Amino acid sequence: MTTAVVLFTSDLRLSDHPPLRAALRAADEVVPLFVQDPGVRAAGFEAPNRRAFLADCLASLDAGLRKRGGRLVVRSGPVVRETAAVAAECGAAEVHLAAGVTRYAHHREEGLRTALEKDGVELHVHDAVVTAVAPGTVVPSGGSDHFAVFTPYFRRWSDVHLREPLGAPRKVRVPAEVRSEELPRRADVPDVSPDVPKGGEDAGRRLFQRWRREDMAGYEDDHDDLPGDGTSRLSPFLHFGALSPAELVHLARERGGAGAEAFVRQLAWRDFHYQVLAARPASAEKDYRTRHDAWRSPKQAEADVTAWKEGRTGYPIVDAAMRQLRAEGWMHNRARLLTASFLAKTLYVDWRVGARHFLDLLVDGDLVNNQMNWQWVAGTGTDTRPHRVLNPLVQAKRFDPQGDYVRRYVPELREVAGRRVHEPWKLPAEQRAGLDYPEPIVDLDEGLKRFKQARGRE
Repeated sequence: MTTAVVLFTSDLRLSDHPPLRAALRAADEVVPLFVQDPGVRAAGFEAPNRRAFLADCLASLDAGLRKRGGRLVVRSGPVVRETAAVAAECGAAEVHLAAGVTRYAHHREEGLRTALEKDGVELHVHDAVVTAVAPGTVVPSGGSDHFAVFTPYFRRWSDVHLREPLGAPRKVRVPAEVRSEELPRRADVPDVSPDVPKGGEDAGRRLFQRWRREDMAGYEDDHDDLPGDGTSRLSPFLHFGALSPAELVHLARERGGAGAEAFVRQLAWRDFHYQVLAARPASAEKDYRTRHDAWRSPKQAEADVTAWKEGRTGYPIVDAAMRQLRAEGWMHNRARLLTASFLAKTLYVDWRVGARHFLDLLVDGDLVNNQMNWQWVAGTGTDTRPHRVLNPLVQAKRFDPQGDYVRRYVPELREVAGRRVHEPWKLPAEQRAGLDYPEPIVDLDEGLKRFKQARGRE
């Protein structure tokens, strides 16, 4: 009886799972393994909202395996030690896992390869599991190892032939003697935001099918509409790998139309960031393209940063977005752009401060996309217009014209009529007095002037 181990990481699903299918082909029995690694917690990436969603994903994965005669094996401890121990316990000849792009993922793979080779166990690392197109699959002509601009990347990405999605296996036999800890439970996670959605492959597939049926057609026109919220909200499921990006591309292309094409483009943006960070892993913390910024010191910016985090900046569209983040562990993409621009450019605060706060709360707090999107907005990343500043009033009037998004998340302003909700400081004094809403913490013109001076644009 031959045995293989599948180490699940950011690929918590059964459908379209190349490592699992390869292990099932190679062995009579398979150990589906998830390791609760203290290294993730030590690195600061185990935020409560993601822990809660992860618990749902693991429960869904275990339930799917049990329907097929198997179960999920959970262990706690350093991932290399625990994986090697499980392989030894069941006499596995192979371990399969999905390739990652972060430094942590690379160190994990290197450690596993070294430890397993000592025991005569072969490690198989599978590409294009957490992305639709693996980093390094398409590269520019001329010798560069990655694309630094999205549009030419997208043209080449679009020409790549994606593998056909794999169905979920019908049966998974797991050795009875392999010990497992109890699965983590959402109910045991403290400090979870009140409106964090339910995770797991089944929930993700239901959400996608409903959105594909009802809203995908309008995505091209509606994806920036803040109150309408025509986005798919699939990013948490993609972050945990409960859905396959390659399968989503296939299903969207089958549907066709401008909305489907716009959705596929967003999946390509995700892959674009993965290939950037794979080539430049230091960009998780350091400027991809330095602008030699002399960011305001923590002491100088402390009050402004606190107001930004709490949604008390005096700019309703910014505050609504920050409160949505705190309540749901999620934020509309347009809102992410304008709140990031407000912090990094209007307040001139180091983008890493904002990126860290987002990682503390986002269910989809993906190190790759979070950091690279923050760098894009801050002008230190791949944006071809690094000095652009998003004016929150212009953004509000364009993407929340009647103020419905603001009223949804800023209850102090729910009684303010029409567009005046975006500029409450223009209300008559007697109305303003009863709002319990702050004055703006910065004048937009002054913030713009400070940014331009700092970047040498004035």
